[in-house]
Amino acid sequence: MTHDTPGSTGESTTEGIEESVREELHALRDSIDNIDAAVVHMLAERFKCTQRVGRLKADHDLPPADPAREARQIARLRELAVSAKLDPAFAEKLLNFVIAEVIRHHETIARS
Repeated sequence: MTHDTPGSTGESTTEGIEESVREELHALRDSIDNIDAAVVHMLAERFKCTQRVGRLKADHDLPPADPAREARQIARLRELAVSAKLDPAFAEKLLNFVIAEVIRHHETIARS
């Protein structure tokens, strides 16, 4: 990933910026890239677990969605977000997106 390309133009957003600022920006962006990689790997692990849940549900004719569990998870994640100083509404949107994908996977597994 290129740190200084705002789009596909290839223009650097750090041209003309003091070297120390450019270095700090680069270091911060490296940290962001590492965190993004960790998030992707954590999501992959989460989906491996939810795939197993989907197979278990399908094997036992359980519904793909569990609204009560989802509500508990959303409440739990909102609390975690508050304690982490993250916007709980954002955390809820993120979890809802992940839950929707999990349910889609579970429905696919149930049909197979």
